[in-house]
Amino acid sequence: MPIRTFNDDVWRLFQETDRLIKESAQETDRRFQETERQMKASALETDRKFQETERLIKQLSKNLGDIGNRLDEFVEHMVAPAVVRVFRDQGIAVHAVYPNISAKRNGVEVEIDLLVVNDGALIGVECKSKLVEAHIDAHLERLSKLKRVLPIYKDHQVMGAVAGMVVEEKVAKYALMHGLYVLRPNGRTD
Repeated sequence: MPIRTFNDDVWRLFQETDRLIKESAQETDRRFQETERQMKASALETDRKFQETERLIKQLSKNLGDIGNRLDEFVEHMVAPAVVRVFRDQGIAVHAVYPNISAKRNGVEVEIDLLVVNDGALIGVECKSKLVEAHIDAHLERLSKLKRVLPIYKDHQVMGAVAGMVVEEKVAKYALMHGLYVLRPNGRTD
């Protein structure tokens, strides 16, 4: 049996430790690479899901906007026949009701949901499913431009009205305070 020395045992222990350290380093490197691969895959999946969510939100926003526009169109169709009766009851003759008027002149553009006309009066009507004060402010701005974009009516008195399926009392008062007629459902079917 060969003679073993302390140095041989230390050397073998050193070699074994070195081998274990290398194996451990290789295993750590392998695990790090696997973790990195999983993180990249997870990041790609998260990015894909984020993009899909963003696309769905845009589609939902568009769909909701379309529904809102359709509701506003519904209000216009409900208001158009009623507006003749309402204004005649107020002593205002109605000769024509024009839906969806869009006019542009000298860089000024106006869109009116319903334009009610007689020989001396021009009434712009804004129709919304739910009327809010911001709609009234925007409508007042449109009315101020009406004669500039439709000079054929330059001698007409410009008046305004707002209509809504839902009109809160404070919003109705706001519109009335600004000189607008307010049209809202009253429960009658005639």
